[in-house]
Amino acid sequence: MDKLPKVALPFIIGVIVLVIILTKSAVTIGSGEAGVLYKTFGGGVVTDEPPLGEGFHIVAPWNKVYVYEVRQQERLEKMNVLSSNGLDIKLEASVWFQPMYNELGKLHQEKSEQYIDRVLLPAIRSAARSVVGRYTPEQLYSSKRDAIQQEIFEETQKIVDDQYIQLNEVLVRDVTLPPTIKDAIERKLKQEQESLEYEFRLVTAAKEADKVRIEAQGKADANRILSASLTDKILQDKGIDATIKLSESPNSKVIVIGSGDSGMPIILGNQ
Repeated sequence: MDKLPKVALPFIIGVIVLVIILTKSAVTIGSGEAGVLYKTFGGGVVTDEPPLGEGFHIVAPWNKVYVYEVRQQERLEKMNVLSSNGLDIKLEASVWFQPMYNELGKLHQEKSEQYIDRVLLPAIRSAARSVVGRYTPEQLYSSKRDAIQQEIFEETQKIVDDQYIQLNEVLVRDVTLPPTIKDAIERKLKQEQESLEYEFRLVTAAKEADKVRIEAQGKADANRILSASLTDKILQDKGIDATIKLSESPNSKVIVIGSGDSGMPIILGNQ
């Protein structure tokens, strides 16, 4: 019984040491994350192996794991840029991105965990200033929004292409012009719209006038052709047909024959 404490004490100490080692060695990588292993006595950041994936891992207690989010992320950036004529424009853009999974070790070694602030945001600011500087405020406000968005994406992609960052999309959320410039552009656009509506009404009226003129010309041509084809013989035959139809009618009537050469009824004759 006297020996029991002497045997138990080292065992207890061993258990405590083991628990400490396991606590220091156990690493859990969450969903959508990956870990970069740093070997204190083995060359530093591991760049020639894939990063640690999701789940539970055991690493040497003297090593360290840096955890990165590898899912698509979004960062909203507000900036002031200059248009082609030097006016101050406020631009609000969202960038969708994620670190390249297989290059996570190099990203950590060269850019660190602050790669967003050190690389990505400066890149999008530079691209936005370069692109917006090619356009006038009127183009930024109206017709060129989609083109500007695509150009900012392409310019940013060129900058971060070799920085171990995967750029997925750049969205221009808002373009704010100085109030006086915005009002002037809106007035101009309104005047252009009214001018287009007036031109449309003029074109419509001209087409309607052409339609009426064509119809009238067609009727005139038809009457002229008809008049040219109505000879005395044709009129006499028509009169005879009409007289026969009157005589066959069951209604009581008196047909008065004309005294002219044609012998037509007075209503159809030339007397």
